[in-house]
Amino acid sequence: MAPSKDIDISGLDLSGDRYTVEQSLIRNKYAASDGDGNTVLRGKQKMFKLKEEFPFVDADGEEVFTVKAGSVIDVAGNYVLSDARTGENLVILDNDFSLFQDTWTIRDADTEATIASIDSRGALVTLARNNLPFGELIPHKYEITDADGAHVGNIDGKLSIRDRYEITIDDASRVPKEAVIAAAMVIDAIQNN
Repeated sequence: MAPSKDIDISGLDLSGDRYTVEQSLIRNKYAASDGDGNTVLRGKQKMFKLKEEFPFVDADGEEVFTVKAGSVIDVAGNYVLSDARTGENLVILDNDFSLFQDTWTIRDADTEATIASIDSRGALVTLARNNLPFGELIPHKYEITDADGAHVGNIDGKLSIRDRYEITIDDASRVPKEAVIAAAMVIDAIQNN
């Protein structure tokens, strides 16, 4: 399989392989920092929108991309990541609703070909998170795979006062990091964690 098209978002340097995504205490507002602790990306869920919308800014506060829901009801919807500068749709984040596993697919916006999948690890954990009292306190753990099912990395939730995820990308030659980091924030906000 050939690598996916390059996503080139001006001013955004995601050349590392480890990132931390942390939610603010008050609302669905997130910051992503690199392995050195430098903020590289911030995003927040816009309030009072019919369709979910998440604008993302770089470390200098310049808007770099936006993720918008494809429909008003987003239980098993899709979210389009668009370049803020050009308006070009780059990738689609698809949510495959299931009670047993959280599955998100990253697809090319032009061809709709699968680029990667983000899958929760373990049906029992997903069931416990969704059904037990205080189940939402159980941290999420996801595996990222490419279109061929090969391991790309992990998104590991950490137990803390605010939602916190450690993202490790072992091989991103076929998967855009922007989409993975944005997906970590969007998944957390959409699933009301």
